[in-house]
Amino acid sequence: MSTDLWQVDGVDLDGYLARLGLPARAPARKVLDELHEAHVRTFTFDNIDVFLGQPGGVDLAAVQEKFVGRGRGGYCFEHSTLLAAVLERLGYDVRRRLARVGDPADGSLQGRTHMVVEVVLDGQRLLCDPGFGMSVLRPIPLTHGTQDDHLGWRYRIDHTDDGWQMRRWRDNGWLMMHTTDELGVLPVDVEMGHHYTSTHPTSHFMRTLMVTRHLPDRHVTVTHAALTIRRADAPTEHRLLRDGELAHWLRVLEVPLTPDEEQRLLERAAEAATAQA
Repeated sequence: MSTDLWQVDGVDLDGYLARLGLPARAPARKVLDELHEAHVRTFTFDNIDVFLGQPGGVDLAAVQEKFVGRGRGGYCFEHSTLLAAVLERLGYDVRRRLARVGDPADGSLQGRTHMVVEVVLDGQRLLCDPGFGMSVLRPIPLTHGTQDDHLGWRYRIDHTDDGWQMRRWRDNGWLMMHTTDELGVLPVDVEMGHHYTSTHPTSHFMRTLMVTRHLPDRHVTVTHAALTIRRADAPTEHRLLRDGELAHWLRVLEVPLTPDEEQRLLERAAEAATAQA
């Protein structure tokens, strides 16, 4: 695919790297690992705009204005669009891929509404997944049976006839995350996935707020109704949010909202919690 197709020439590389606090360096596995982890720790995974009914575009210009310009985060189509463009500008061999969230074994498999990035480096295929709710911190080799343990967070990759299945270790077992296929991806495929996810009335993101971030010692997920804290070396903590607590966690997770955005988000979250009760 040509560079122009994905607007890669327009990426604000300097602005992006400044957000991450990293210099531009030649492609290398250690460099890629550091960049991937810095991206995941810098930008929240969230569906705030979708939840508020104001989904923006997922083209590179829109995404980098949001991430690089305003320091906001987003969900998979946004994260992977930006990371893929940055990696291409830095000289990496990049392929954009789509995946199905869920487990085919229990019938929960969804449409191709998750986006990841494949990088081929020194002959090795690597899966970059910066935009999942429980995102990996570094790329994982696309090799059947690969297990990765980074800072105590464990993941596994298996190959099947349907593609590359990714699992994470949770509660003494492997939890299915998604299955990535190897079909080519065009910008229109990303637009269609984004349109469904951000506007269809049955979309989970339309009904449920989700804001997550990897903090130094834990991974935090906040919804409109609940709080989940995961640590690599301890049982998961999960409880209902207390009245007025969402605003506190928006500060802890450093979500840069305008006062108007935050007020509307708190009101929308309260409505969703009431409807769910």
